[in-house]
Amino acid sequence: MESIRSLVADKPVVIFSKSSCCMSHSIQTLISGFGAKMTVYELDQLSNGQEIEKALVQMGCKPSVPAVFIGEQLIGGANQVMTLQVKNQLAALLRRAGAIWV
Repeated sequence: MESIRSLVADKPVVIFSKSSCCMSHSIQTLISGFGAKMTVYELDQLSNGQEIEKALVQMGCKPSVPAVFIGEQLIGGANQVMTLQVKNQLAALLRRAGAIWV
């Protein structure tokens, strides 16, 4: 889990994804639609991707991707992010994290 902490440190939005995951792509599209600065790690393209995926599962991410961190805090997966959007809370969270300015 320390490797995950270092990967999300000082980044407003981090998404752990797999290039073949349509939900990961949808969440990336949603967040980028706000103009947010985000870092995306495609686990299937990283040499240590399986280790990171195991750590995400240990942190409670089920399924493991997408795993979204905003302001260095684990938000969760697609369901949690979409719930924030439906409740009109996602933009405020992105603003507080410094991912968007408006």
